[in-house]
Amino acid sequence: MNLSYELTLKSQGHDLIAGLDEAGRGPLAGPVVAAAVIFNFTEIPEDLKGLADSKKLSAQRRENFSKIIMARATAFGVGICDHQTIDRINILQATFLAMKKALTALDASPGIIVIDGNLPLPNYSQPQKSVVNGDEKIFSIAAASVLAKVARDRIMLAMHERYQQYGFKQHKGYGTKLHLKMLEKFGPCEIHRQSFRPVKDFFKITNYQ
Repeated sequence: MNLSYELTLKSQGHDLIAGLDEAGRGPLAGPVVAAAVIFNFTEIPEDLKGLADSKKLSAQRRENFSKIIMARATAFGVGICDHQTIDRINILQATFLAMKKALTALDASPGIIVIDGNLPLPNYSQPQKSVVNGDEKIFSIAAASVLAKVARDRIMLAMHERYQQYGFKQHKGYGTKLHLKMLEKFGPCEIHRQSFRPVKDFFKITNYQ
């Protein structure tokens, strides 16, 4: 991974390029978290070489890179939308809202934002680009993916202490065999997304509420 995309945008007159990505669209429990990162260098520093999409890094490497990203970035921001917001406005809109929160948390105003995916950020008046698999191609998006993933994992580790029976420490709320087994055994807890199957089906079948 290199800075070719960002450097091309700079050559076109764009300054302060913010990469955006999210973590947690698919889980059955917990929040969706987005991050925005702005870098202002023309070469990747030695301590950030090897940075990649968060899914391709171990938890320890993500933690290490997150500290370096926060130290090296011109600006970074994190936005969170909880399970209740997800249930109320749906996961796509909650993801967009988390991204807007991340942008608001930046200490600098980006000249252009670059988003992982194929959908633009709605109701955003500044220049933007959406790039499919951007977290695998674009350095600033990869950095945002790491910050978002690390922030969300920390939240889910804290939730594990509160709801230990579900094994959130292991699966972070994703629908693994262990999670589904515990969900069937104990039923949903406070942070489960009621609009997601099979959580939604559980509420229908058992009249849990």
